[in-house]
Amino acid sequence: MSFALTTAEQLTREIDALIADVCPTAGRRAMYGGIVCELQAGNHQTMVCGYFVYKNHVSLEFTKGAELHDPDGVLEGKGKYRRHIKLDRESDIAGKSVRSMLVRAFELAGGAPRES
Repeated sequence: MSFALTTAEQLTREIDALIADVCPTAGRRAMYGGIVCELQAGNHQTMVCGYFVYKNHVSLEFTKGAELHDPDGVLEGKGKYRRHIKLDRESDIAGKSVRSMLVRAFELAGGAPRES
C-alpha cells in the first residue's frame, strides 16, 4: 500500500484543524519543508510543533517532545529534545492520541489549550 498524496493532504488538514481547535492563537508558518506552529506567530523561540510530509507518512514533531508525558507510548525518537508521531492513515489521528499530545505540548510551552 502506497502513501497517497490525498492521504497526506487529509492528514495535514486534520492536524491543522486540531491545532486551531486546541490553541486558536497559535501561529503557523512554512519552515524546514513543512509547517511549524508557534505560540507567538513569527517567534521561533515559541515553537511548539511542526508537521512534515514524507514519502510514506506525515510526521508530527514536537519541539519539547522528550519532556511530554506519553502514557500511550506514541512518541518516537531518541533525540535530546524532539519526539515525533508518524501518521500514515487517517485512523492514526485518534489511534495515536494526536489531540491529547497537542494539548500537552501547548501546555508545556506555556499556552492555554482547550481540552475538548
